[in-house]
Amino acid sequence: MKTLLRPGVAALSAGLAVTLLAGCSSTDTDTDTGSTAPAGTPAETASAQPRLALTYDGGVLVVDATSLDVVADLPLDGFNRLSPAGDGRHVFVTTAGGFRALDTGSWSEPHGDHAHHYAGDPRWSGTDFEATKPGHVVAHAGRTALFDDGTGRIELFDPAGLADGAPEVETVTLPDAHHGVAVPLSNGGLLITLGNSDSRNGIAVLDAAGTETVRNEQCPGVHGEATARDETIAVGCEDGMLVYRGGTITKVTAPDPYARLGNQAGSEDSEVVLGDYKTDPDAELERPERIALVNTATSGLRLVDLGTSYTFRSLGRGPDGEALVLGTDGNLHVVDEHTGEVIRKIAVVDPWTEPGEWQQPRPALKVLGGTAFVTDPADDELHAVDLATGAITTGALPQTPNEISGT
Repeated sequence: MKTLLRPGVAALSAGLAVTLLAGCSSTDTDTDTGSTAPAGTPAETASAQPRLALTYDGGVLVVDATSLDVVADLPLDGFNRLSPAGDGRHVFVTTAGGFRALDTGSWSEPHGDHAHHYAGDPRWSGTDFEATKPGHVVAHAGRTALFDDGTGRIELFDPAGLADGAPEVETVTLPDAHHGVAVPLSNGGLLITLGNSDSRNGIAVLDAAGTETVRNEQCPGVHGEATARDETIAVGCEDGMLVYRGGTITKVTAPDPYARLGNQAGSEDSEVVLGDYKTDPDAELERPERIALVNTATSGLRLVDLGTSYTFRSLGRGPDGEALVLGTDGNLHVVDEHTGEVIRKIAVVDPWTEPGEWQQPRPALKVLGGTAFVTDPADDELHAVDLATGAITTGALPQTPNEISGT
């Protein structure tokens, strides 16, 4: 893999330092944890062939998002997590040793006023990014950021390079390792979280040269991110949210003294960000029934009581920006993001209870276009919900699904 380096950046204000280092690797493996044998030659198709990736205990399933047929079953040991790579083709699988790129085998290439579509066999691409404690993956503005919680290292690259197996990588290393996140910006800059192994307290924004332009340290327990309209970035705090918009960071304060909005879902078609809402700092497992709708333009925060609990894998956004929440009552709750009105409830799965350990399977939500995909680990099924009509299509799975992502 080729590594693109820029000159080192000197220490910045308030002790923030950024260095640019080589720190990624590309390997071709053929082991029990996944083969990178060459895929069948992709064929051009008449229309796009979107695909989903689902983890299970022992591997990853790739599923045709239209037919719900299983396209591939790729063995992979351990508890693995999924994130879109940002190129509409690859998915990153977070493993014990880093980030592994999975080629779903389906993609589209724009060509003037139309696109050409291709489909082939899913495979491990052979591109791995090493990390001591792999964390969040964020794709935005044509770049993807991989965050290593164990070192504070952020690897940035154009995900289009994954198709060739050799993206040019820029590495930014923060002074203190922490469970954080980084968001690439369209001007070449980068939004980063602030913290160390003991605490996390805010965000800072770097310009394209690596110079800090603004920071805010009024965000205890900073976690997660979501992008809203006009490249507005929201991150969750334990007392509200921080919103970066137009070069300025604004604090949105929650009505409760402790209010963790640690998981968010945004839409580039809406200025409103959906967040979970937890208010018990001492709970080992809180099952909230309220959600937060944060208007990033006005800094308003609206709470909506759903009358049912949900989990961190329950949040999504519809094609028109509507808020979607998969409740433990088995319903997909469709919420008007501006008024908080529950527009519709679509019964998808049987009522369920959140398991005690966050790694354990539970129904999970992923939205692609106008379809909401819901996993059903109780019955080893996958449901596709047409958000316009409420119609549900169901496919059987050979394994019990856990996490879900898609291209």
